[in-house]
Amino acid sequence: MDNLHDTMRIIRGRFAARPAIYQNIAWPIWGLAWILLISAAFVSLDRPVGMVHGQWSGAGLAEFLTQFGLGGWYLIPSALLLVAANLIDWRSLSRRSLILVYNWTCLAFLMLCSVGLSGVLVNLLKYAIGRARPLYFNDFGVLAFHPFAFDARFAGFPSGHATTMGAVFGVLLLLFPRRWYVALAVTACVASTRIFVGAHYPSDTVAGFGLGCAFALACGVVFARLGFIFRPARPGLPVRKASFRLVFPRNGRR
Repeated sequence: MDNLHDTMRIIRGRFAARPAIYQNIAWPIWGLAWILLISAAFVSLDRPVGMVHGQWSGAGLAEFLTQFGLGGWYLIPSALLLVAANLIDWRSLSRRSLILVYNWTCLAFLMLCSVGLSGVLVNLLKYAIGRARPLYFNDFGVLAFHPFAFDARFAGFPSGHATTMGAVFGVLLLLFPRRWYVALAVTACVASTRIFVGAHYPSDTVAGFGLGCAFALACGVVFARLGFIFRPARPGLPVRKASFRLVFPRNGRR
């Protein structure tokens, strides 16, 4: 457990030594845009989706793709990586290997925080709100809410799978900002499968995706303050450090 203790000591030291200064991100504007998108989806799409649920062509493909929205795909490898990193004797590594292990450890921690914390919140919200899923549109309609029913039928808003994909998108956006459109296309495609399998309305999916993305970006801001993976850049999102590499350089330079 020495590596874990050393890491926590470093984190506590950096929190204590570094001022609580974070880059200027227009959270209110992005939050308003998120709310407007949820509202637009609710007004224009939720009822039509409820009326035609179970009639989509290509539902089999959606059933397959939707599995990649499960948090386990991202949490389990990250947790295993952290366990493995804690078992390695970092002091025996060369400087080049140490930096590589350090970067992978930071990435695993970022993914755990982004997907894990947003997952906890979305599960609290969906059972507290208690919105009926579109599978039960004919029974309950589009505006059926049973707060704290703790029934899977009333756990529609927000979508947990979409929250996971939003968090993954947020991490990819921070790491590869120039390829944001590729990351958005892939993660939004997986998130949208929740609509086609009848598990969520479009507004549930938009709400979850935005929630997950916001959590990932907030985690990135905190990581930037601590100097892990990112450096602060005001205004705007944190910027990935030049030293953050997940593979050895091809030229073999140390």
